[in-house]
Amino acid sequence: MDEERQHRVLSVSDLTVGYRHRRHQHAVASGIGFELEKGTLTGLVGANGIGKSTLLRTLCGMQPSLGGKLRLYGKDIANYTSMELATRLSIVLTEPPASKNLTVRELVTLGRQPYTNGFGMLTDKDREAIGHALEITESTTLSERKCYELSDGQLQRVVIARALAQDTDLVILDEPTTHLDLYHRAYVLKLLKRLTTETGKTILFSSHEIDLAIQLSDKLIVMDVEKTYVGSAKELINDGRFDALFPKETIYFDSENGRFTIKN
Repeated sequence: MDEERQHRVLSVSDLTVGYRHRRHQHAVASGIGFELEKGTLTGLVGANGIGKSTLLRTLCGMQPSLGGKLRLYGKDIANYTSMELATRLSIVLTEPPASKNLTVRELVTLGRQPYTNGFGMLTDKDREAIGHALEITESTTLSERKCYELSDGQLQRVVIARALAQDTDLVILDEPTTHLDLYHRAYVLKLLKRLTTETGKTILFSSHEIDLAIQLSDKLIVMDVEKTYVGSAKELINDGRFDALFPKETIYFDSENGRFTIKN
């Protein structure tokens, strides 16, 4: 049991996510429950507007939950200071970096802010973390280029490198394949899978690339209108959880090959 707790990074129980408007609450999704174990890749999928980004922002402590329990390493996430949280989890959002005028190395170096002193002085450990993040994302050759000079695929690798330089056990990514072509969508998701196996990091990502997520994820979280389902791709396919994600007159899910197909 102790070993099981040690490998449990994030624990979510009966969680309700949404927004508070003065005295009123607007719940986007409720009854959410799952656990993320060390060294696993978990995909979060569902239709547009279903609440995926709201859930991720809640998991990161960027907005409060409306109910339920959310624990990071057994501790309520609301009880972490912002600095403590920054050493436990990192997040990659869909928004581009605030300043694309930075070089790649400068942007990746920002990932070390939770560990540097007030003057931002880098130690050998910081430089090692930055170098490793650039290397594992195949971004070393880009290190002196300005971010505005990069393609969308290259920039996505770099913002992932920044999260890796932050050296947290948990990495959460919101739509990391947005605006990428098919090759780079597959590349990014394969990179995330490789990071879990090579570094032991726990990675949660949301994506519209459900076909790719099915192929690469250890576990999937499927957000539907009525409920959120969690399990392996095989379990969810057998239970028919992908069938109701989209209107059947337009798209249907082929459970034999695990792919969505446009209906003629």
